[in-house]
Amino acid sequence: MSLEDQLYPLLDSYNALPRWAQSALGTVYRQLPQGWRYGARYGEFKRIATAGENWSIEEIENYQLKQLRAVLHHAANHCPFYQRSFIRAGFRPENVHSPKDLKVCPFLEKRDLQEHLTDMVSTELPASQRLYMTTGGSTGVPVGFYLQKGVSRPKEQACLEAMWRRAGYFDGARLAVIRGHVTSSQAQGRITSYDATRNWLLLSSYHLKPERLSEYLNALEKFKPDFLHAYPSAALQLAEYLEKFGHSWRLPLRGLLCGSERLTVPQKRLLERVFHCRAYRWYGHSERVVLAGEGAQSELFYFFPQYGFVEFGPPDGDGLREVIGTSFHNLVMPLIRYRTGDYVRLAEPENISDLEFPWPAALDIAGREQEFLVSATGRHISLTAFNMHDAVFDDLYAVQFCQEQPGVAEFRYIAGPQFHSSRLARIEEGIRRKLGDDFQITFREVNDVEKTPGGKHRWLVSKLPDAGTTAG
Repeated sequence: MSLEDQLYPLLDSYNALPRWAQSALGTVYRQLPQGWRYGARYGEFKRIATAGENWSIEEIENYQLKQLRAVLHHAANHCPFYQRSFIRAGFRPENVHSPKDLKVCPFLEKRDLQEHLTDMVSTELPASQRLYMTTGGSTGVPVGFYLQKGVSRPKEQACLEAMWRRAGYFDGARLAVIRGHVTSSQAQGRITSYDATRNWLLLSSYHLKPERLSEYLNALEKFKPDFLHAYPSAALQLAEYLEKFGHSWRLPLRGLLCGSERLTVPQKRLLERVFHCRAYRWYGHSERVVLAGEGAQSELFYFFPQYGFVEFGPPDGDGLREVIGTSFHNLVMPLIRYRTGDYVRLAEPENISDLEFPWPAALDIAGREQEFLVSATGRHISLTAFNMHDAVFDDLYAVQFCQEQPGVAEFRYIAGPQFHSSRLARIEEGIRRKLGDDFQITFREVNDVEKTPGGKHRWLVSKLPDAGTTAG
């Protein structure tokens, strides 16, 4: 097991230490070998992530079939939920001789994770190997799940680094990060903190306002990062302020790393014009089922065949297809034919040789829009930052923010059968920590939440003119 996974439960205690103590401990931790920090399997996944970019189609098919059969047999033998669902569907893993044989295997819905979490966990692996996580995803439907310690996180790290290297990333790169980190819950609080464990400068994505632009620029120019790692919404706000107030970006960057939200091509061009470097996009999710990123020379999103098995649902009226994935390697809680609720527009080249990699590729990732709550003092708070990654939203079937005036919002929720109103205090504490002291929030239990015309849950229903996607 990796040190990172062993120390993860102590993260809150580490963050509560004085800044000098965090810096000292973090610096010592950063000097440890990668294999210690990320675990013994990090090296294995790093080799696979890199070598896979040169695999032939036959090598890809062989690897994927081997991993598919392994996860299917494990689920059928050790996960009660899958044992029951496979029997009901008449599905037998031993009959899978190609990915086409998966068509008999039932789909997995987010509601299944909400209602059958305990039965989805493997009975073969001890509880000590489980790492509990939650996500609200892109749709406002909170789900909890387990990752496998020493496997899921080092695999993610290795694959992210392999993707980022296409944009010039290198080991030891200094990153400035604007991705929902809470540096202060006060509207006028500090905007930075330092993560010594990775040598990252963390900047608040909650305090980006024109009058504080100089503070951000000064902090960035003092730190001199190699890359800016940001929510697209945060990077776009920073770029728009720079252009609006006549500032030019003076700091040389090797690249801009943009994930977790949709970034359109016109927005990407704006960022590249302002920051004078490539804006690199990728797609993934907390459940770690599939992962896709732009190529080194191409702006298509290529799905890693080493990471998981991806399928796509039938096209809707706009030609968009749902991403359906089967996880590899996480035997604590496999996710098989998992309907992510995310949609893509597939690339359709005349010849597979036209692609940079012979992998499934998408022109665009739909959903995950850049939506904001607006505070009383004009701060824009990205809804992406409300992926709590802990148990705050457990036992809620759906959540949604509704806003009609700046600084005031209603949090609507659909309670599951295990939810008790005593949990609201903890939910309120977590939300207020993210929103800050210039925001009023009320709570209301509902039987349903407002959906998109296509029937998807929405994180935000807003009547404010500046709550949607910026720089579009």
